[in-house]
Amino acid sequence: MSSTTRITVTLPSDQVAELRKLTDNISGYVAEAVARQIRHQLLGDDLRRHEEEHGGFSDEELADARSKIFGAAGSSKDADAA
Repeated sequence: MSSTTRITVTLPSDQVAELRKLTDNISGYVAEAVARQIRHQLLGDDLRRHEEEHGGFSDEELADARSKIFGAAGSSKDADAA
């Protein structure tokens, strides 16, 4: 288990009420959400850096990535939504 640090976070009361409906482990839920956000931020930074060095992604590269992420079914209809 990794080390932890206790902090205080202020959230709107309605969000806390909704969290309590979803989980009895609010700290764990928030820790997972923060970890997901950090991964998202780091991935975005990596993608921007890649595009700065190599140029934008081609339509073919984007279609290939969507196919790998969503499978063949998501490569056409879902690609338009992205």
